[in-house]
Amino acid sequence: MNEKNPLVFVVDDDASIRDSLKDLIGSAGLDVQTFASAQEFLTSPRPDVPTCLVLDVKLPGLSGLDLQQELAKLEVQIPIIFITGHGDIPMSVRAMKAGAIEFLTKPFRAEELLNAVEQAINRSRQMEQLKTKPAGVKSYSEDELRSEISFSEIVGQSAALRSVLKEVETVAPTDSTVLIHGETGTGKELIARAIHNLSLRRSNPFVKLNCAAIPTGLLESELFGHEKGAFTGAIAQRIGRFELANRGTIFLDEIGDIPLELQPKLLRVLQEREFERLGSTRTLHTDARLIAATNANLVGRVNEKRFRSDLYYRLNVFPVLVPPLRERHEDIPLLVRYFVQKYTRRMKKQIDTIPVTVMNALSEYHWPGNVRELENFVERSVILSDDSVLQPPLDELARQKVSSLAKASADIPTKLREVEREHILRTLKDTKWIIGGPTGAAARLGMKRTTLGSLVKRLGISRSS
Repeated sequence: MNEKNPLVFVVDDDASIRDSLKDLIGSAGLDVQTFASAQEFLTSPRPDVPTCLVLDVKLPGLSGLDLQQELAKLEVQIPIIFITGHGDIPMSVRAMKAGAIEFLTKPFRAEELLNAVEQAINRSRQMEQLKTKPAGVKSYSEDELRSEISFSEIVGQSAALRSVLKEVETVAPTDSTVLIHGETGTGKELIARAIHNLSLRRSNPFVKLNCAAIPTGLLESELFGHEKGAFTGAIAQRIGRFELANRGTIFLDEIGDIPLELQPKLLRVLQEREFERLGSTRTLHTDARLIAATNANLVGRVNEKRFRSDLYYRLNVFPVLVPPLRERHEDIPLLVRYFVQKYTRRMKKQIDTIPVTVMNALSEYHWPGNVRELENFVERSVILSDDSVLQPPLDELARQKVSSLAKASADIPTKLREVEREHILRTLKDTKWIIGGPTGAAARLGMKRTTLGSLVKRLGISRSS
């Protein structure tokens, strides 16, 4: 590979587009060679191996996806950027799953293509490093490099993640409301962005709001906007998020934290597609698609009367459950490599070796904070590494593991008390709160009446429980 002038191949049947792409990519100091069809690409003599392939999907004869498959059969590893004027969603997903770097829909911006080409060149260099490294110092395999799924920043190859991405592929082309469930740090916003980016709304705004981060008194204004003078401090008109997201997507994170009194207004927007700004009687309409996310048990909150059941059912049209990292351990090496590359590039460092012992330690850790915790740990590791080998503070993980085990052990008595309390409460309700007698709660529980009375008092059980 020519390090100074990487070679980019362009395959497109439109001569004007070929020439434009050649000029654009050439302006970045790269060498470019163009082809009018997949057949011409396959049959032309090519003394130099390309660093990157910019490939049109719709080609006469052999399509771009067919060419991608042919190269895979021949074990030719060239990072591919797909371009198309058709924006076919399932085609985009298949291309990305097969290892494409990017999928751009015409017309696209020049910087989008150049950014994708830069990413492809970096990937090609990493492939080259893997080929030239001695076997003993490779920290991950070439199979791992090829297996990464590239849905924006979603990285992984596990069955659990692939199942989620299949659901993303299914729901993205629709306008249905999506409710993303998952623990903190699992990447719910990335899933929401993937749905938007694969939808027909992708050229329109993606507007996000964390409902837990906005004070209760300001949340309504954030969602629906306000007029000047609507309340103290409203010195100018404000456009709300639903209005900004018109014809696009609005992503409401931590939807479970929306106050009960505001939930009817959100339900109205979902049902009627209309709302009013604070301080206004004028009804506005919105064509925003809603994607919501939560790490809370909304069914439990519905049962506790803290979340409206009608709003829950309106949100839960298409539920997506994002698995925690402990359920996709096989993705950890890919995520580690991805974050190492991300932060070495950002910090202008050169780390090209992740020792096997390090990768094993990271893979065995349970990561209670999920992908976010792993990313933060890798960033810290890159900062601490002073040569080409990643040097993470593994003693931190060991201490956290011991602390977690100790906390889990300490929680056991509490959990047992909770189970005991629920069992006694259920028995009391079944016996209509009759404690004594042959059919009373004490007899059912196999204990003395006085013992049960003491437990009821100690566990704080009452008829209102």
